[in-house]
Amino acid sequence: MDSSSGLSVSFVLGLAGSSNCLCFDFQNFHLIDYNMLVFIVIILARRLVAAIVKEASQSGKLSFPHSIFLVMARFVVLTLTGWSLCRSLIYLFRTYSVLSLLFLCYPFGMYIPFFRLSCDVRRAGSLSPIASIGSKEMGSVSRGRDYLTVLKETWKQHTSQLYGVQAMPTHACCLSPDLTRKEVEYLKMDFNWRMKEVLVSSMLSAYYVAFVPVWFVKSTQYVDKRWSCELFILVSVSTSVILMRHLLPPRYCDLLHKAAAHLGCWQKVDPSLCSNVLQHIWTEEYMWPQGVLVKHNKNVYKAMGHYNVAVPSDVSHYRFYFFFNRPLRILNILIILQGAMIFYQLYSLICSEKWHQTISLALILFSNYYAFFKLLRDRIVLGKAYSHSNSSSDQKVS
Repeated sequence: MDSSSGLSVSFVLGLAGSSNCLCFDFQNFHLIDYNMLVFIVIILARRLVAAIVKEASQSGKLSFPHSIFLVMARFVVLTLTGWSLCRSLIYLFRTYSVLSLLFLCYPFGMYIPFFRLSCDVRRAGSLSPIASIGSKEMGSVSRGRDYLTVLKETWKQHTSQLYGVQAMPTHACCLSPDLTRKEVEYLKMDFNWRMKEVLVSSMLSAYYVAFVPVWFVKSTQYVDKRWSCELFILVSVSTSVILMRHLLPPRYCDLLHKAAAHLGCWQKVDPSLCSNVLQHIWTEEYMWPQGVLVKHNKNVYKAMGHYNVAVPSDVSHYRFYFFFNRPLRILNILIILQGAMIFYQLYSLICSEKWHQTISLALILFSNYYAFFKLLRDRIVLGKAYSHSNSSSDQKVS
C-alpha cells in the first residue's frame, strides 16, 4: 500500500478542528463540520481504499474461509466508503452554494490540462516500459481523441505509476549510441511524469488539508491564515518526500545511474587553451572515450564520462548526467530535505502554544520520522553496496 495515503489521513484527523473553531479550545468541537471532514478524509484516503480493495480482490488458490473473508472485507470497505461519501455529498449540496462545491472539485478539474496539455502530444505514446526499447518504436497519438478517452488513458497512466501496475523500466545496456540516446529519452519522460505525479498529489493533499476547510468557515468564526499557509507548506513538502521515495525506489535510481553512465557528458572548453591538442569532429555514430576533444557547432567540448554518446550541445543530456551520474544524489537530497523539515517542525512544536497546532505537528512529525528512517536505512545500505562495487572494480582494473 502507498504510505502517503495514511499520511494524508493523519494530517486531516490532526487538524480537522483547527480551521472550524471560533476560538481554539477543547469546548468548540461542536463547530467542526463533520460532513466536510468525512469528505476530505475519503478524498485523501482514496489510495488506501484502492489498495485495500486490490488486496481483497486478488485471485489465486485460497481456502474457502479466506475467500469469504476477502469478499466480506471488500464489501464492507466499499459499502462504508460509498455510504459515507454519498451522505456527506448530499449534506454539502444542501448546505453550500454551487461556487463552494466547485471549489472542492477545482484540483481534479486541473488534472487533465496539467498532465496532457503540458506534454508534447507526439511523445505521449512513449510512456511504455523500456524493456523492449530495441524492438518497439515510439508511437504517435491521434489528435482526434475526445475528452473521455483522454481522461481514461490519463487516469490509467496515473494509477499505473502510483500503484505499481506498470512494470519498472529496465536498462537495455546496449552498445549502440543511437539506442542509448533513445533509452535516455524514454527515461527522461518517465522521470518527468513521476515528478508531475509527486507535484500534483502533494499539492492536492495540501490543498484539501489547509485551504478547503478555510473556504467553508463561517464569517463569524476566526481563521488563523498564517497557520493555514504554514500547514500547506508542511503537508506539501512532507507528502512530496514520501511520494518521491515511493515513485523513485533505489532500483529505479540505479537504472537512471546506469543510463547516465552510458550516456556520458561533455564540458565546453576554451579553444585557445587546446589549440595544440588533436580535436575530432563529433559524430553521433561513435562512442567517445574519456578525455577526448571534439568540435560541435563551432565549439570545443571535452568528454567527461567513461563512455560518451550524448549530444554536446544538448542541455537536457547534461542535466540528466549531472543528476544521475552519482547513484545516491537523489537519495541524499531527500534525506537533507526531510531532515530540514524535521528540525523545523521540532522548533515549531517547541514554540507552539495552541493544542490543535501541537497535535498537527506531532502527527506530521510521526510520519516524517518513519520516512526519514526508511531513507536513512536505504542510504546506509546502498552506500555500502556501491562502495564495495567500486572497490571491486578498482581491484580488477589494477
